[in-house]
Amino acid sequence: MATRLSDTTGLQDERWLKHYYLTRAAFSAVWVALAFAVGQHAAAIGAALLIVYPLWDALANYIDMSRSGGARENLTQAFNVFASLVIAIAVMVVLSVDTGLILDVFGVWAVLSGLLQLATAVRRWKRFGAQWAMILSGGQSALAGVFFIAQAHSTAPPAIIQIAGYAGVGAIYFLVSALWLAVGQMRRKVASTH
Repeated sequence: MATRLSDTTGLQDERWLKHYYLTRAAFSAVWVALAFAVGQHAAAIGAALLIVYPLWDALANYIDMSRSGGARENLTQAFNVFASLVIAIAVMVVLSVDTGLILDVFGVWAVLSGLLQLATAVRRWKRFGAQWAMILSGGQSALAGVFFIAQAHSTAPPAIIQIAGYAGVGAIYFLVSALWLAVGQMRRKVASTH
């Protein structure tokens, strides 16, 4: 791994990725706290949080894609941006028509975005390493999506609580990925001084 990122651009890209993962973890942690503290009790705030979550994912993927070489080099993220925007619109429609479909919509999105995240992490593994948590996160997201769809019409906890649990696990994966990149940076620094 020490030879993977020997040039200045590679190190800057790795710092960017670490910052990106930390930002994603922080946003998800705040979103989860708001969902549990307020979203489950105030329908309007819960609805807003359900719309904001895929919009944030679209924005985050767009920024990362743009910073990491653009859409042509990051087709999985480009498609994830599009899918997240479509899901945000679908959430707005479902909230005004039948809130019972929220878990179905989020389930489809979790499967799709999870597989796209997994593909992005596999592609990044060659360059950065430290993507095992993102690979696990993508796989877990796809499985959670199937679970959401299966639970959509049962007497389960409110959708926002289930989605908050999913977002909380995602925050942990992003945090672990950022920390793993930081550990790699420290190892290389120590190795270069010896």
